Amino acid sequence: MVKRDLTRRDFLKAAGTGAAGMALLGASGCSAFMNEIPDRLRGGGADMNIVLVLVDSLRKDHIGAYGNDWIQTPNLDALAGESLRFTQVRPESVPSIPARRGIHTGLRSFPFRGWERTNEYDVNLWGWQPMPEDQIPMAQTLKDNGYQTLFVTDTLHQFRPSYNFQKGFDSFHFVRGQERDLFRPASLVKPEALDRALIGGPNEEHAREIIHQYFANTLGRQREEDWFTPQVFTKAMEFLEAGKNQQPFFLVVDNYDPHEPWDPPEKYVSLYDEGYDGPEPLTSSSGDSGWLTERQLKRMHALYSGEVTMMDRWLGNFLDKMAELNLMENTLLMFISDHGHAFGEHGVAGKVTTAMYPELMDVPLMIRHPEGKKAGSTSEYFASTHDVAPTLLAAAGLEPGQPPEGQDLNVLLDGGEPKQKRPYFTSSYHDQVWARDEDYVMISRNDGENAQLFDLRSDPDQNKNIAWRNSDIVQRMFKEYVLKDAGGPLPRY
Repeated sequence: MVKRDLTRRDFLKAAGTGAAGMALLGASGCSAFMNEIPDRLRGGGADMNIVLVLVDSLRKDHIGAYGNDWIQTPNLDALAGESLRFTQVRPESVPSIPARRGIHTGLRSFPFRGWERTNEYDVNLWGWQPMPEDQIPMAQTLKDNGYQTLFVTDTLHQFRPSYNFQKGFDSFHFVRGQERDLFRPASLVKPEALDRALIGGPNEEHAREIIHQYFANTLGRQREEDWFTPQVFTKAMEFLEAGKNQQPFFLVVDNYDPHEPWDPPEKYVSLYDEGYDGPEPLTSSSGDSGWLTERQLKRMHALYSGEVTMMDRWLGNFLDKMAELNLMENTLLMFISDHGHAFGEHGVAGKVTTAMYPELMDVPLMIRHPEGKKAGSTSEYFASTHDVAPTLLAAAGLEPGQPPEGQDLNVLLDGGEPKQKRPYFTSSYHDQVWARDEDYVMISRNDGENAQLFDLRSDPDQNKNIAWRNSDIVQRMFKEYVLKDAGGPLPRY
């Protein structure tokens, strides 16, 4: 990538972040509004506001606070300095919809029992289905206990008919037009217009459909504010104003970017690449990355990185608004992603079911407590997406609507340990399963076949498959981890 002399503080200034955003950096990484923490939360835990920021497809290793030294994420880095930052976080299920079901309910989507494809527009992956009618999302529990509940998202799959992700929210706003949302007639864009996009690879026809619809959906964009991330965070700032007027409130900000297609304004792309002359690789056509040249992969990665930085800037604007409204001192904020994305690592681009490697599975999680608990600290606890609901509900002093399968992570803010030690963890993506403990990661088909095994002690990047000579470890992990968590044999469809 192109080296830049743009510091975190300079970027905030160049990007137009306000004074409160600059205060996020501070002299030592802590914000000005953390200098005076109230003796107690106003009215106690029951009056504490809660904000959940969920970002799609954000890799942990693309954030400065997690060790990245070339992507500009100053606002996330500053937020990490005020948060308990988790370093061992994986989704309990992949991709977007299965992960979100766990996030909203505290229940696992794995092992995908009873799955069926609801309609022709559904993504044809096991576990990709509406939130079940009998599951109670955390928004409903909070609403029933006096919270104003607010939701803004551009993650299109959540507002398919019958998907139920709006359950429990007093107000919800869907930003239309992402990916292949049927927002505008695709016929508005002539087929030859697609020549400016690099389309090919193992899922070429599907990628072409997405780009064609996306080009129609984004016709007429002129200012940065017309892009999806600015729209989501701008509406979220409006909802903060509403929340300020009726506290306590629960706000979910679910931002689809940096999910593909990647087309951020040029000022963000130029931070990471220059001199590219060719069709833009706006989508990865998930599968073998061999169809892309090294230069095209580099450009694709730069487009993604630009979207990461644009997301960070608008997150910063959102945090500015929280500070301006004096909400930081009585609001718990959690930041999490659902999964990552591959850019040629392990010979893969995109999200591939058999490639459940760190670039897909390692995600960020931060919890910022208004009293500054564990600010700037890290936790290596095996946390996951289905820990979100029990953690946020417990912060409000509430019990989930059904017994949770996730863990309450608040105890870590007080220096304790969750009830469940989690010496291992499991996850699943379509017909593939994943398990890890302190020493090994195992990936296999959900009947145990076609296994991969990696020794994390000598191979943390998971490049050397040693399953062929360690069948006993593979069988142990499949039986004692995967089948135990599934409660028996896994379904096949």
